[in-house]
Amino acid sequence: MFLAKFFLGALSFSAGLDLAFAQNEIQTPLTNQDAPRRPNVVFILTDDQDARLESLQYMPLVKKHLIEQGTYYNKHYCTTAICCPSRVTLWTGKTPHNTNVTDVNPPYGGYPKFVAQGFNDDYFPVWLQQSGYNTYYTGKLFNAHTVNNYHSPYPSGFTGSDFLLDPYTYDYLNSTFQRNDEEPRSYEGKYSTDVVAEKAYGFLDDAVHDTKGKPFFLTVAPIGPHSNIVVGDMSSTKADRPGFSEPISAKRHQSLFEGVKVPRTENFNPGHSSGANWILELPQQNQSNVDYNDHYYRQRLRALQAVDELVDGLVARLKEYGILDDTYIVYSSDNGFHIGQHRLQPGKTCGYEEDINVPLIVRGPGVTPNYTTDIVTSHTDLAPTFLELLGIPLRDDFDGKPIPVTKAEIEATEQTRREHVNVEYWGIAISEGIHQPLTREHNTYKAIRLSSVDYSLYYSVDPGQLNNLLASSDSVSNKTLVAGLPKEKVASRLDALLFVLKSCQGLTCREPWRQLHPIGDVNTLADALDARFDDFYEAEQTRVRYEFCANGYIIDAEGPMWETHGLAAPYMRDGASWDEWV
Repeated sequence: MFLAKFFLGALSFSAGLDLAFAQNEIQTPLTNQDAPRRPNVVFILTDDQDARLESLQYMPLVKKHLIEQGTYYNKHYCTTAICCPSRVTLWTGKTPHNTNVTDVNPPYGGYPKFVAQGFNDDYFPVWLQQSGYNTYYTGKLFNAHTVNNYHSPYPSGFTGSDFLLDPYTYDYLNSTFQRNDEEPRSYEGKYSTDVVAEKAYGFLDDAVHDTKGKPFFLTVAPIGPHSNIVVGDMSSTKADRPGFSEPISAKRHQSLFEGVKVPRTENFNPGHSSGANWILELPQQNQSNVDYNDHYYRQRLRALQAVDELVDGLVARLKEYGILDDTYIVYSSDNGFHIGQHRLQPGKTCGYEEDINVPLIVRGPGVTPNYTTDIVTSHTDLAPTFLELLGIPLRDDFDGKPIPVTKAEIEATEQTRREHVNVEYWGIAISEGIHQPLTREHNTYKAIRLSSVDYSLYYSVDPGQLNNLLASSDSVSNKTLVAGLPKEKVASRLDALLFVLKSCQGLTCREPWRQLHPIGDVNTLADALDARFDDFYEAEQTRVRYEFCANGYIIDAEGPMWETHGLAAPYMRDGASWDEWV
């Protein structure tokens, strides 16, 4: 395994075509005028969309309908930068170390692992139906949800569903969908996002014409701007296995954005190696490589244009049905994406800002239009948020907490809401595109991303960002102050916080500082930096470490664990086996 490196980094960042579609005749929805109207939700979930590489700037219809009419959460993060674990977190409100779905395929992840963990009978759409909502879903649900296992069992909790199925999920021009309890159907030759759009419009029509007048939750999950993957014989040799090529756009968008390039931020293909561990070994990309990555970036923007039009179509129909003002529209992505940062080829799976910071936009009743907030939120918060918006009781085992959606609520919580997100990853890092194919096992790490008006920090056990303050040995770096204090002092606090978060559950995840300080006098990093806690953090605390590297969540590999029996009695277990720990 690679030796763990502690990292403390200071971060700094730096008109579409309308889709012509054949509209069904709009009918007046059936409503009960005497019944109070419960809000509806339309949730658009893209795949691998960045928040840091300016993709939203090339989506004028999202800007018009959502950003200008809603609130943008500038510091929203996924907790694991890969598809399936992130989506399971979305639908359970739990961090991956509590779902134990940590990969895209078995044995550590994918739809079969989701089912084996018991979630198919106890997750978000099931809770919605139990609370009187109709639920609809079209597009990608989970990885390893295939043409062979789609009925083993069927995903629970949906009034109507039409899922993309592997191995054709990421084939933009040869998708396969499976509707309700029907056999899978191929849509070869049709553009995948346009197929998702038509299915979404059909479900929206079903929802508003429900004879029982139930409110609805509609999820629309296109694959854009994920890489294109054409899968052949999955039983063939590794050399014949599929590769990740650049996304494919609809023909009407294929000539857009000529000359557009990946934003040339400071960490784009830097002149010196940056980060930690295996990333330090990456060579600087040559001009041919950079040119290809710019092409790859343009293809992502082009693939997003059909998503942009999909949003426009949904909003137009909600308006025609007369329910736009009663509907929350939420837009996000499962994880982010990097292209060239830290010399990386296109991909995700790292803890860098490009990989974990994802779009989150909310429009709906009471939401302030054209407003941006810097409060820290994560995917663990979305299930609790939806339940609270819909008046459904929260669950005690949620690792996240509801996100405030009105300006007054946001401002009221700016000083009290947590300032951190825990980030974790197990398993393989892969590159996408045609250059330097990479499959790196044991890309395993724990991290915290903190953001406040006084500091912006990423702390990790393993990979790093651009400027690794702890690993540097030069005289300037040795004198570096963080939040006005020696870097080692700050690191001791962050390591203790990470120690709690790496095995937290429920309340422990929501209020980790109170596990360290049960009397409640520490709620932020700034509080913890008080000199009276120096010995507590620098001499008494167990450090985060791994016993060995693994490609999944193996308790024996996780090193010492934090365990609590209520806020009044926290303690640590060092070196406990799984049998002892439970």
